[in-house]
Amino acid sequence: MSLTDPLGDMLARIKNGQRANKSTVTSPASKLRANVLEVLKREGYIRGYSSQELRPGVAELTIELKYHDGRPVISQVRRVSTPGRRVYSKIGDLPRVANGLGISILSTPRGVMSDTEARTAHVGGEVLCQVF
Repeated sequence: MSLTDPLGDMLARIKNGQRANKSTVTSPASKLRANVLEVLKREGYIRGYSSQELRPGVAELTIELKYHDGRPVISQVRRVSTPGRRVYSKIGDLPRVANGLGISILSTPRGVMSDTEARTAHVGGEVLCQVF
């Protein structure tokens, strides 16, 4: 099955899993997805993730969702840059998400990182998504 927006599919799986109060969700594996999950783990939005190989060449990511007092930690997730409309931002033009309470995840020449890490490294890039 061919997906036109694999990252958007993973974010939708996370959002739907939290609405259904699931403890884990699965998603097909890719390097971009794993890098985005690493940023979400570092920022404290998910408990963790693991990759397992189903058969040679086909892997799957298992994402452990995080809840606080029975409510999902991620209240909103929004895909900014889509396959049909890429959104790039200089570091000075990057807006703060929810007055600094949320994060933007960027794909930069130095790798996938959050907006605070990008500001520290003083590098811009493609805005993949916003999480709050």
